[in-house]
Order: sequence, then structure tokens, then C-alpha cells
Amino acid sequence: MMMMMMMMMQDISRPLVVGYSIGEHLRMCPQGPTCCTSTMEENLATLSGRETEGLIREAGRSLQAAFNALHRSFDTYFTELHSHSERSLQDALSPLGPLYSQNSRLFGGLYTDLRQYYRGSALNLDETLSEFWSYLLERTFKFSAPTDVNLSEDYLECVAKQQATLRPFGDIPQDMRTKVIRAFVTARSFVQGLIVSGDVVRKVSQVSLSPECLKGLMKLVYCPYCRGIASVKPCSNYCSNVMKGCLANQADLDPEWQNLIDTMIQVASSFSTDPSLDVVLASIPAQIYEAIHLLKENMDTFTAKVYQTCGSPGETGTGSPSPHEQKRKSGFLTASEYKPSPTAGIRLEMQVSDLSSKLREMRQYWTQLSAALCNKLAAGGTNQEKCWNGITKARYLPEVMGDGLANQINNPEVELDITKPDMTIREQIMQLKIMSDRLKRALDGNDVDFQDASDDLGGSGSGMCAGGQCSRGRPGLYAYPFDDNRARGAAAAPPGLCGLLLLLPPAVLLLQR
Repeated sequence: MMMMMMMMMQDISRPLVVGYSIGEHLRMCPQGPTCCTSTMEENLATLSGRETEGLIREAGRSLQAAFNALHRSFDTYFTELHSHSERSLQDALSPLGPLYSQNSRLFGGLYTDLRQYYRGSALNLDETLSEFWSYLLERTFKFSAPTDVNLSEDYLECVAKQQATLRPFGDIPQDMRTKVIRAFVTARSFVQGLIVSGDVVRKVSQVSLSPECLKGLMKLVYCPYCRGIASVKPCSNYCSNVMKGCLANQADLDPEWQNLIDTMIQVASSFSTDPSLDVVLASIPAQIYEAIHLLKENMDTFTAKVYQTCGSPGETGTGSPSPHEQKRKSGFLTASEYKPSPTAGIRLEMQVSDLSSKLREMRQYWTQLSAALCNKLAAGGTNQEKCWNGITKARYLPEVMGDGLANQINNPEVELDITKPDMTIREQIMQLKIMSDRLKRALDGNDVDFQDASDDLGGSGSGMCAGGQCSRGRPGLYAYPFDDNRARGAAAAPPGLCGLLLLLPPAVLLLQR
């Protein structure tokens, strides 16, 4: 053990032997007195890249956690609305007696289909609702027919086909269709938008930094150590140019990212537009009851017209309604009379407000990321005359570049070929555009088909944090500060220019061997 420690101490002291060179052997740091060898320079460049990539990934995980939290919040709210509406169905339809109890699977099946659609299944919502009303017409007609009338399946199918022309339920099916489709299409699209957004963040945050970026980071972060001025922080504008060059492709996400966030805010706001989301779901039982009551009140007229079209089913008897029919429950509200409770309305407004405010915080994430990195790395505003400018301790003179790849053509710190964008990031830009288009279609009430949506919504969710490893705090751009201690050791610094390199981690210095 003693021999090993002596060997490590001998290795750590090696930089001092070469530390008084003028740095002509270095490829990233400026020429001048240096304590670094070329091998140390390469290792420090690797270290600075790993640190920065770690910070980017951690910031991404923090944002993923924010999307995950929004997803949980909205999903809990919407699921509760759906479940409350389903529970209310029995109270609303129990006055129908056996017509409800003997057909409970039909009514329960409607809610099951709606739930599966929201979860991402490939159901056609328009067809699902049409089939529900057709089956309901068959069951109600059969239940109301005299007991001595034989109704075959073919005859009942003919009855169901009369729905479009005879409109036995009045305008209720069409009214309910319009409102339910709008509510469920926007709800499902909104949840899918949260998942896609988180998935884009995850994939982009894992993109490796370019070799040109690693050189720029080495010069920014660790060249001051090689020059013996480790305590001097980089100039803020210098840091901005390095980070804007390193994150040029990521910044190109910004236009489509903001477009998606703005569209999601529009969708969230639509939940409280009349008829609001809570009203639509809570009024489904009342609409079904009102439709059945309307049909039963006009059953004689409807039956006569059915006989004209479908023919007589057999012995017609008296044509009187079934003895099981019951009168409308006293005090029961119709769909047109239904009003939500004040508490429900307040809760919806709070939900929409919370979703919108948190989404707005994420709008400029990709253009603010470089600034967030530099807030931890660079010198403050009052130290711009005595900061590390990439060459020495002085003001940084070049202008700050704009965001995005096209604006890096004259970046003095990171050389980039602006004709060769990162393809992974370009693919994610296209995903953002596709999702924005889907959300805009959903706002217009148009059904949107999401391939494999059921896997995303029913499982862990591609955009959610794997294994629950997301940070649980607010979506800060920077989840943890740049750790300057990674470049400092616990031992006290000996005097002299190159003694500062002893503050670097021994493991880094040992890599030069």
C-alpha cells in the first residue's frame, strides 16, 4: 500500500517537471507558460465534455419530470371526470327499470370504449358512438314492443337503420357526438403532446457534443488551470459563444418547440370553452336518459313509420308499450338543463391555469439552455474586465453570436460546418411539427390517429422518465450547478505556477501515463 501511494505521488508530481514549458505542444490551449502536457490537455478536454453533457442530460431529466408531472395531473383530473360520469349513469338511468338493468353492458361498454380511446387505442370514435345509438335504438324498440311480437335480428337491424331518417332520439345523438368527440380528441391529443415533448427532450439531451465543441469547452474551462489562473472565471460573452456553438443544433428546435408549446396552451384553454370539459363528461348520462325518454314518448309514431319501411314483424297485438315503462323521475335534469357545480368549474379553471403557466415556463428552454450553463460557469457582470477571454485575463472583445446553426458561421470559438446539421435533432424537429399539426386538427374537432399511442399512454410513456428517475423539483434549466470541485483536489496548493495543477483530480493526471 505504501509503495502504491508513493507511485501515485510520483505520478502527480510529473506535471511540475514539464510545467515550465511554453506550451508549444498544446493544440487547444493558447501558447505560453503552461503546466499541461498534450496528453493532459486531451484528458481535460474529455473531462469538460463529459461534465457538460452530464449537465445537459440532467437539465433534460428535470424538464422531462415537469412534463411527467403535467401528464399525471391532467390524467388524474380527466380520469376522475370520466369515472364520476360513469358512476352517475346508474342514478340517471335507474328510473328506466329493466331497460337499464338488462342492458347495463351496453351503457358500461360505451364508457369502456371512451376510456380506451383516451388511452390511445385505435377506436374510431365516430363509429363507436354511432354503434352505441344503433344498439340503444334496437334495445329500446324491442323492450317497448308488445310481448307477442317476434322481432328477429334482421328486423332489429332494419329498425336501427331508420335512425338517420326518422331521428327517433331527436338532435341528441348528433349534439352528444360533436361535444364528446371534441372533448376526447383534445384530451387525448393533449396527453400525447406532453409525451412527445418529453420524448424529444430525452433524445436531444443524449446527443453527443462535437469534437469542435470539446475543444472549445477545454479552452473555456480548463485552459486557465494550465495557465496557473484557475481562480479566474471565463468572460460571460466568451462562454456564450462557446455554448451557442456547442448547442447550435439544439437551438434550432426553438421555433417548432415554441409552436408546439403555444398550441398545447391553446388546447388546454379549450378545455374551459363552453361547453367545458367537465360539463361534457358529466352530462352524458343526462343526454342518454333524455334520448330514451324522447323515443319512448313518441314510440307509437316511430313504430308506425318502422312498419311502413321494415314491414310488420308478425303479430302486432295492441301495440301498447311494455308494462315495465316508468315515468320520468321527478326533478331529473335534462341535458339542456344540466349545469356544473361551482366547485367543478373552479377546479377546471385551476387545472387549465396550472397547465398553461407551467407550459409557458418551458417555451424558451432550448435558447435559454446556453445561458443557463454560462450562469454557472462564467464571471458575473462586474468582472468582465478581469475574466478569462480564452487567451489571458482581460475583457472579451468579439461579439456574441445568435442562436441556431446558421448563426455560427463566424463563431470565433467553435468551428462548425453549418451545412451539416445533426440528423437526430432534425428528426426531432419534424416530430415537433407533426405533433403541432395534430393538436391543431384536434382543436378543430378532427379525430387524430396516433400510431402506437396505446403503448405510450398505457406503459411507461416514451417521453416520461424511465424508472421514475426524473427530478421532482420545478423544471429548472439547470438541475445542478457546474461542479468546480471536479477540477480541485483536497490537498493544499503548493506555491508556484504549476502547483495549481495539483488541485486537479489525481485520476485525471494519472490518465497521462
